[in-house]
Formats: sequence, C-alpha cells, structure tokens
Amino acid sequence: MKKVRIDKWLWSVRIFKSRTLATNACKSGRVKVEQAPIKASGSVEVGQTVQVRKNGFDLEFKVLKLIEKRVGATLAVECYEDLTPPEELNKFRNWFVGKGQSEVRAKGTGRPTKKDRRELSDYKNFMYEDMEDED
Repeated sequence: MKKVRIDKWLWSVRIFKSRTLATNACKSGRVKVEQAPIKASGSVEVGQTVQVRKNGFDLEFKVLKLIEKRVGATLAVECYEDLTPPEELNKFRNWFVGKGQSEVRAKGTGRPTKKDRRELSDYKNFMYEDMEDED
C-alpha cells in the first residue's frame, strides 16, 4: 500500500469522528497536503505533511504509516507525528481564561430534551463560527 485516500486516512487515525466529516472538511478546503488544498479522493503518502483546520485550530501532522481501517487510539497515534505548534494548542486555553461562567439550568427544569440540546449545540457552533471569522 503506497497511497491512501486522504479522507480515509484522516478518519482511520481518528482526526475526524466520521469519514463524512473528513470528506466535508476536504471539500470545504480545510485540509491541505504539503500546503496545497486536496479533494477527499486525493491520496496521501508516507512522509507528507497534512494541515487540518478543525474547530478553529490549525493542526499539522506528518504521515508515518498508511492505514485504511479505523483502529484504536493507541495504534492510531503511531501512524502520524503531531507537528502542531504549542501556541496553536494553547489558543483555546488562552482565549478561555477569565471568560464567562459555566452553563446553568434553572432548578426543577430537569434534563434538557434532545431538541434543547441540539438548539444549544447549534447556538454554540454559530457563536464559535462568528468568533472564527474575526481571526
């Protein structure tokens, strides 16, 4: 095996939770191989660097091993070398220090329903996207 589809590799080494998410990231231009945008059907080889923009972070990986099937986290870590700079990894921590309180629900309202949870998640994603656009 000399080449593997980039979306399969990203999913296999657990950078994305599903192959669909990896494919969509490639389609939207958030995945680059050797600084060049790549389609989901594009191939990756051992030794190449992969840049991924995920949740506002610019992650960078060097491909050490090619796999097509999803494996456990301990095996997945052996397939790439994380080249992400420490300041990028600390970006969230630096942004979050001193920010608002944790979420609070009114007493007696019970657990949020699935609809409530989805609405809250959509709102948070919307707010985070706005913050990402400011960069």
